[in-house]
Amino acid sequence: VAGQSMKLDEPFFVLATQNPIEMEGTYPLPEAQLDRFMLNIVIDYLPENDEVEVVRRTTAGPGEPVRQLFNGEDLIKCHRVVRRVPVAEEVVRYAVRLTAASRPNREGAPDFVNEWVNWGAGTRASQFLVLGGKTRALLAGRAHVTFDDIRAMAGPVLRHRILVNYRAEAEGVTVDSVIEKLIASVSEKKTAKM
Repeated sequence: VAGQSMKLDEPFFVLATQNPIEMEGTYPLPEAQLDRFMLNIVIDYLPENDEVEVVRRTTAGPGEPVRQLFNGEDLIKCHRVVRRVPVAEEVVRYAVRLTAASRPNREGAPDFVNEWVNWGAGTRASQFLVLGGKTRALLAGRAHVTFDDIRAMAGPVLRHRILVNYRAEAEGVTVDSVIEKLIASVSEKKTAKM
């Protein structure tokens, strides 16, 4: 602030919600700001039984008190554990190739990327694919990251980092469909083309 850095308490993180762009008072964030969010998770409407349960719990008398399960220090310890999960070199390289393949007009970019993408994902995407893969591995009870972990993180990590062009929109091509094609086209092993 005013040329002075302010230290924030740790852990510091931001959770944000996003409204459809057509709604009054919503404005798109610039790509540079979007890139700082690790994940973009799509939460669809609830199935009927789940929605009924939400309505029951939130419209009855006072709900159960919220219990603290862990504190900030516990979260920092979890972050440290995640960062220590080993990742094989070929898995890291796969994450980097998957990210790089999203960049149009670059050597090795798939034709569909050159046709439909205005802007691809940067280096943060590769970093977050690996960190997300490490987290997913731990949550699955594994102490190593697999190619499937990287593929599973591709949607949430890349969704807000790839900008499709007007041609893609006119053809009904979505960012998620581009990501699916990227996953299908990028090999786990480095090929001569990439």
